[in-house]
Amino acid sequence: MLYGRNNEQARIAGLLTEARDHRRSGALVLRGEAGIGKSALLAEAARLLPTDGIPHVLRVTGVEAESGIAFASLTQLLWPVRDRLDTLPTPQAAALRSALGGPEAVPGRDRFTTGLAVLTLLADLADEGGPLLCVVDDAQWLDTPTAETLLFAARRLAAEGVVMLFAARDGAFTGTGLPELRLERLEQRDAERLLATRDLSPTVRARVIQEAAGNPLALQELGVSGARPSDGPNPLPVADRVLASFRDQIGRLPEGTRLVLLIAAAEGRGHMPSQLRAGRSLGVGLADLEEAERAGLVSVTGRDIEFRHPLIGTASYHGAVAAQRVAVHRALAETADDDDCRARHRASAAMAPDEDVAVDVQNAAERAVRRMGYATAATLYRQAADLTPSAHARAARLGAAASLTLQAGRLDEAADLAVQADALTGDPAERARLARVHATVEYERGDPRAASRMLVAHAADAAPGEHAAMLRTGAMYGWASGELTAVLRAAELLPDDRATQALALLARDDHAQGVPLLTELVEEARGRTRVANGAAHTRSTHGSPATGDPSRTSAAAVSSRLRVRGANGAAHLTGTHEEPAADSAERVRSAQFALIVGADEAALELAGAEVAHCRRHGLIGALPNILQTLAQAQIAVGLHADAEATVAEAIALARDTGRPHREGRLGAVLARIAAIEGNETRLRELVAEVPPPHGGLGDSALALLDLGLGRCEDALRRYEELAHEPARHSPQSAADQVEAAVRAGQPARVKAALKRFRSWAEAGEQPWALAVSLRCEALMTDSEEPYQQAIRLHEQATRPFERARTLLLYGEWLRRARRRAEARVPLRSAIEIFERLRATPWLERARAELRATGESGGSIPTAPDLIDRLTPQELQVVRLAATGTSSRDIAAQLFLSPRTVEYHLYKAYPKLGISSRKELSRLTLETS
Repeated sequence: MLYGRNNEQARIAGLLTEARDHRRSGALVLRGEAGIGKSALLAEAARLLPTDGIPHVLRVTGVEAESGIAFASLTQLLWPVRDRLDTLPTPQAAALRSALGGPEAVPGRDRFTTGLAVLTLLADLADEGGPLLCVVDDAQWLDTPTAETLLFAARRLAAEGVVMLFAARDGAFTGTGLPELRLERLEQRDAERLLATRDLSPTVRARVIQEAAGNPLALQELGVSGARPSDGPNPLPVADRVLASFRDQIGRLPEGTRLVLLIAAAEGRGHMPSQLRAGRSLGVGLADLEEAERAGLVSVTGRDIEFRHPLIGTASYHGAVAAQRVAVHRALAETADDDDCRARHRASAAMAPDEDVAVDVQNAAERAVRRMGYATAATLYRQAADLTPSAHARAARLGAAASLTLQAGRLDEAADLAVQADALTGDPAERARLARVHATVEYERGDPRAASRMLVAHAADAAPGEHAAMLRTGAMYGWASGELTAVLRAAELLPDDRATQALALLARDDHAQGVPLLTELVEEARGRTRVANGAAHTRSTHGSPATGDPSRTSAAAVSSRLRVRGANGAAHLTGTHEEPAADSAERVRSAQFALIVGADEAALELAGAEVAHCRRHGLIGALPNILQTLAQAQIAVGLHADAEATVAEAIALARDTGRPHREGRLGAVLARIAAIEGNETRLRELVAEVPPPHGGLGDSALALLDLGLGRCEDALRRYEELAHEPARHSPQSAADQVEAAVRAGQPARVKAALKRFRSWAEAGEQPWALAVSLRCEALMTDSEEPYQQAIRLHEQATRPFERARTLLLYGEWLRRARRRAEARVPLRSAIEIFERLRATPWLERARAELRATGESGGSIPTAPDLIDRLTPQELQVVRLAATGTSSRDIAAQLFLSPRTVEYHLYKAYPKLGISSRKELSRLTLETS
């Protein structure tokens, strides 16, 4: 019976009831000091579930000795259900087999796929057998890959009927993102009840209660031995008093028994055969364990030995002298039948740097890398570095640790390791390798300018295979952040790379050569992507049947096909073709290039194909960046709700993969939507979170907000400030600058901006850009013909917001020319688009213009936008379900469980006024 834990038990019972009765999932971290009763609560939770032969409870206890072995704890947790791996989607099954000691990981596979596999497996088990409880004790000692995997799964639980309970000590296993329940010490009444069965005198009982200070373990242990008065005015902390009590008990045992306990504590895993082998070499055996068993310090079950409480092992280990601990570790190393254990014990026994031991530890690190245990591998490389006599070799191992730590998402730690390595080496190639670490850290922290400079400065010293990659990345970072000097220098050092040369041309404002070159690269990437995904038949999808020329299709047809492709992340590309990592990297770059030249269809297609590739192969860590690109393309073509869903997923994945620092620049993508909608409060909140070098999106959005609200002088001032940094001043901003200047009555201030935009638009030949260029000409010349030409081009283009703005301006021009009846036609069309985009400031302006023509209505009735009723995740699920994708496939693509997919559909159907999947295909889920 547990005393004083009614509230805690009720909280846990409530989670289990929700899982059983309502298929809700939940996760909870129980936190408190050693001995506070966390394990007892976990055991009580497990007793609440049935024992009918179906797996209802999976258990794992973190083991300190195994915290350096990748996926050691996950293997313990899932071993009883390892036969269920074949039911998982192929990429997930492969990742989980690798984690559990099967075939090594496929190069390029994402480490977070293992977390998705665990989520799917737990959901499947709950689906078949009722509620499932996953109990994780001593979570502070989980190996890092296991902890990442379980937390990834726990954070994505929703409607599976799974409960995950973690128990951890104070100050460890922090930042989980899960709700926590802190266990407080027992009140005196409960302490007295716990001791009621002990045969203690009133004096001793009172002393025990005073000394234990409400810690249940201390009450039990001190109640057995009797409490001694605390020494001095500053008594030991409760845990230390319990530790001292255990040391006293151990100290009264025979010498052989103490040695056997030391072997068990040093071995750490509870593996009896390993301990007996080491014991024989030291002259002790199983018989020497008898006194410890009788004293209740350990229990032996089959081939396992377990300390009654981890503090007993701690007391045994730290109560021994150093020479004895070293001897025990040597014996365990010499008799080990496992390479990782041998390396661990050799390292623990080493009293000075030893290259031979360092090599052993490095080999263990490389085994961890092959299983995608990057954090574990980084720790092992650090340990190997500490054991390395040579400064040069130590630097190389610290550099490897820095790179792996970076892959594990720990920026500050990676930077510190790279600094340490820098101080130990003068080798230019090693310095270049470390520069890549420093540059990535700076980029992730929000300083792409510094990252660009580092990469370009050190590229010349890099290994042949890394030289070009550093320059390409440096040029891209430089272009995105306005560090144009780095772009130009990269182009000098990489004269044969067309992409870098194109960026350099644009940095010089040479649009006539730079834009066509980038467009050519984008089109080549589209062609390769279509072939790779078996989509060569897309002539009928992406162009008109007669010519295959996208510019000849109608705006409605373009909008329709972009809705499907943009919303679903090209979910229809489900071939099994394995693409090289280089193809994926090229597609990412090309999608970004497409945004630069305003090729909306290409940006959507390439970003969507890469998103589909990442989903298909479980490349979760790569998704936030490409989802950001996809969202920018979706906003360009008016798919605002889809962009909101895309960014929401990207932010959630960034958090799940240990990169919350990306949230600011991901959120900044939505700044343009807030500006279009006139939501100043939200826009300023988004912009406030953007790191300064990424501020171009936010600054141009603030300027657009000013323009929409009629604050033309403020808008013009912002645009002129942006113009001082060309890479942050996009061509679109230049066109907006023209409108701000004309409306402010100062057209002379934007002649250079107009020239720049016109040259960019003519070089790229994108219909929307040519239309906007004509709109600018119409504003500057106050003439009708450019408006009419622009409207005709907009019919072939993809940007509804730009089309509506052109229609509005033309309607205003017609009204001023006293052609009121003619003005109503473009104004009504503009109103219809602005309503759909929720572009409130522009809508109000268009309605005012329509009223000025003498039409009183001011609004065109439109069908309700169904997708506005859905949450971002419901929208993603509904989009995929409408294409006929199964719940299990949707779950694999969105990194959810199938049960959660069904839950989102169940919630979405009433909002859409339907009751089944079959009716989804008949809905028009449009945003533009």
